[in-house]
Amino acid sequence: MDLRALKYFVAVFETGSISAAARQCFIAQPSVSAALSQLEDELGAPLFERHARGVHATQDGRKLYPMAAQLLANSAAIVHSFRSEGRNQPLCLGLMRSLGADRMSHWLKALVQAIPDLELSLVNPEEPCDARIISQGLCQPHEQFEPIWRDRYRLAIPVSHPLSLQKEITLAALDRQPFIVREHCESTRQLLSALNHHAIQVQVRAHLRTIEYSVALVAAGVGFSWLPDWPQHLERTDIVLRPVKEVQPEQVLGLAYPAELSPTVRSVLVNVCRQFYASTSS
Repeated sequence: MDLRALKYFVAVFETGSISAAARQCFIAQPSVSAALSQLEDELGAPLFERHARGVHATQDGRKLYPMAAQLLANSAAIVHSFRSEGRNQPLCLGLMRSLGADRMSHWLKALVQAIPDLELSLVNPEEPCDARIISQGLCQPHEQFEPIWRDRYRLAIPVSHPLSLQKEITLAALDRQPFIVREHCESTRQLLSALNHHAIQVQVRAHLRTIEYSVALVAAGVGFSWLPDWPQHLERTDIVLRPVKEVQPEQVLGLAYPAELSPTVRSVLVNVCRQFYASTSS
């Protein structure tokens, strides 16, 4: 049985989408589909049911998942057991808020797989660290920058709100509307600055730090929020994302690192960044 096919199967099972699994594994979507078909032929059982918004695992797929995950873990453990001890690679990484827990988890997983003996420490980006994942606008003159994600921001609206029926929103339409402000977000500050410039006031209902919590409050009907158009946001049925006519910002997030960073570590970090950027920019 092909371990790579099992890896793709696990990725599809965990993401619920063939396209999301392809992005996570840095390969083309047809390659994932072909591997799944081969695996289903080999096992003689369908593993997923396809639908408009992704896939659902069948009973056989749910049966296979824990066995496949364990087999992949055992494979990684075998490789790790043959590596020399006492050669762990320390790395302190600063992470800005609102990177997105799901995609950050995928990025860190790729990094740990690329450096199996990595001793990773995570801190706030303002603290002393070897490298930082931040927005490009926060990069310091002594740092080099390697992009990972390019986010386009849109207005998130509860699906039950009348403005959700419009294809494009004007700043004037936001006057006196309930709003959820995400702190430490450059793009949100740009929107608020544009509103202030046009003397438009919103009713701030919450100050939050995380994107995930903001999405939950929008879905609950608490108010609007300024959020990136990630696939998982676009696929939701309880919120809609709409462009704002006068403000259409993008934000590039990536790795900022000093020139003195270890060449070996830098090479791996940059390679992981470029893989992610290529898979999400295509």
